[in-house]
Amino acid sequence: MIAMISSAVVVGVEGRPVSVEVHVSNGLPGFTVVGLPDAAVRESRDRVRAALLSSGLTWPLRRVTVNLAPSGMKKTGAGLDLPIAVGVLVASGEIDPAAIDGMAFVGELGLDGALRGVPGAVVLAETLAGSVVVVADADAEEARLPGCAEVRSAPTLRLVVDCLRGRRTWPARTSPRAVAAGRGGGAVGEDRGRGTGVGWSDASPWAVGPPTGDLADVRGQLVARRALEVAAAGGHHLLLVGPPGAGKTMLATRLPGILPPLARSVALEVSKVHSAAGIPLPPGGLIDRPPFRSPHHGASAVSMIGGGSNALRPGEISLAHGGVLFLDELGEFPVAILDALRQPLEEGVVRVSRARGSATLPARLLLVGAMNPCPCGEGTIPGRCRCSPAARARYTRRLSAPLLDRFDLAVCVERPTAEELADASPGEASRVVAGRVRSARRLASLRGYTVNAELPGSGLDRTAPVTPEAAELLDLNVRAGNLSARGLHRVRRIARTIADLDHGAASGGDPGALVDARHVHEALLLRSNRELLLGVS
Repeated sequence: MIAMISSAVVVGVEGRPVSVEVHVSNGLPGFTVVGLPDAAVRESRDRVRAALLSSGLTWPLRRVTVNLAPSGMKKTGAGLDLPIAVGVLVASGEIDPAAIDGMAFVGELGLDGALRGVPGAVVLAETLAGSVVVVADADAEEARLPGCAEVRSAPTLRLVVDCLRGRRTWPARTSPRAVAAGRGGGAVGEDRGRGTGVGWSDASPWAVGPPTGDLADVRGQLVARRALEVAAAGGHHLLLVGPPGAGKTMLATRLPGILPPLARSVALEVSKVHSAAGIPLPPGGLIDRPPFRSPHHGASAVSMIGGGSNALRPGEISLAHGGVLFLDELGEFPVAILDALRQPLEEGVVRVSRARGSATLPARLLLVGAMNPCPCGEGTIPGRCRCSPAARARYTRRLSAPLLDRFDLAVCVERPTAEELADASPGEASRVVAGRVRSARRLASLRGYTVNAELPGSGLDRTAPVTPEAAELLDLNVRAGNLSARGLHRVRRIARTIADLDHGAASGGDPGALVDARHVHEALLLRSNRELLLGVS
């Protein structure tokens, strides 16, 4: 007899449907899995057999063949254990085939018959939309996030079989983590523009990454704080250069605290990426705060970009989708890894290709880099640098000009003075800055874009009109050779963001307000620091 069970596997951050075909026939007892299974799928033979026997069910002493269709696609992970077990029981006559009509199964089995969760429950449930999806209790909340499939869960294989036989009813839906999330409050921002919402909720209970702290903790650093605000409001990549102990990391870790919550559509994308990577989701199941990722400079190319030999998994730049990717000690990262960031930063996606398949992973993020000006770190302090000109040249050459060109903003972060450290008065709090960021992003959404960094160059005359004085200032810098065509567009986008921060603070801000000379002048200063700090032409 042949049984056909619906299931799915994760490839990158997408799901691929799999039909588990089980054939039980006369012959010498044996168990064979075909259809390009990986080691975890091949080992399901022993897990399924032990789980059936531990659950008081019958293992057929006959020839069992399992085919995973489509046969030309690599199957990975232990999530096919449950559909294989159900298929064996249906094919051997233990379960009525009519009981599984319109149903799909995903889950790993323990040797004792326990049903365990698998990575990518959000993605798998979305792939199996239209079916009644049976998962482990641990995956029930994640599987319900897309809202496109009816989800049933159980703690053991025995309970699944009893429900399919009609001897018991499916357990009532429970969501203990959702109850915990309800204590935190916090609504997700509304969808506006083309992606990230601009709604703000101080009560949101979840932020991916370490505690961000408050900008009020930062003493001095007025220019760096301003650059941080402009970067958050306009989605502009930021480079911080300064000696050790100046506060570069402290500033960067406070960036997520001034970003608005994610719109539901983006929050679902972020949750899918983290679920596919096997990272536990927060209480409530949905990641509604921008992620913060800070990989070590010794990270491999695969861990940073994504991929792998057996399974195409998201890398750090995909895990930072919708949030912040902070590269501390930027000058210590391998050149090949840094240059591999150029295409994802420009396109917002990563295309991973391997011999057995390919995947497109999301990577729309805000990049923040921090580095010393030279190997010894004292390059900005006269008379303190111990590096030779050749050593400084080798250090700065690790960052190619095309990569540096992706940083719209660059500031020098000097060590605070004794007076600034002794000043007990706190700086402006994150809550205040976040309000201006929210207002500026609202103006961007009224133009049809998430952030001003996405404004196309061909439409800047419409989205970022300038006053005659500002146009004259831009023309002067172009004629002097200080700005290329691409640099001109970037400066206009930054100036648009600075103008939005000014205009958005007033009620009823106008998305078509003119950009004046002072906005362009500040944008030029923040942009030109790239050349001053690192000698980039």
